[in-house]
Amino acid sequence: MEKGVAIALVASDRPCRGLEVAAATGIEALLLDRSDYGGFAHDFDRDRYSDDLARELMERNIDVVAMAGFGTIVTAGLHDAFPGRVLNTHPSLLPDFKGWHAVAQALTAGVAETGCTVHVATLALDDGPILAQRRVAVEVDDDESRLHERIKAVERELYPAVLTRVLAALDEGRDISSVTREMEEV
Repeated sequence: MEKGVAIALVASDRPCRGLEVAAATGIEALLLDRSDYGGFAHDFDRDRYSDDLARELMERNIDVVAMAGFGTIVTAGLHDAFPGRVLNTHPSLLPDFKGWHAVAQALTAGVAETGCTVHVATLALDDGPILAQRRVAVEVDDDESRLHERIKAVERELYPAVLTRVLAALDEGRDISSVTREMEEV
């Protein structure tokens, strides 16, 4: 449990340090490797991957799916299994700078600030209802790595706060969208 959020499972689409950290702290770690579904090739079976991921999560009675750095875009199989309960964190102030290279896009655009967004994930990439955002100033000497690290520091505070409120809302029978109003008050 980190920052008050009970973590039942850490799943990844490729080998990563997060799986090692989870296993070392007694949290179940699941590698559902993209390479078993076509890897990063054109014939990657996204639908089968999404269906298998949904099945693995449902077998473990997962309530909310909290994606962070998960590089695979999932299809309806996962979203249908967890309607409105797939969350994502993204390193920009959505709707600006969608996709995997958001930090580089922000620097290229020359914006004075960017940040992070926690949102309900949908079938559309980096779309869906925004639950919370936090701003991060772009500094003169920022490069992609430095700025991304500062954004991640903000995400590490924001995401657990949002998740705590999402889980409380669900326990109370409230809609997840109520969290947006709560986060504006913080």
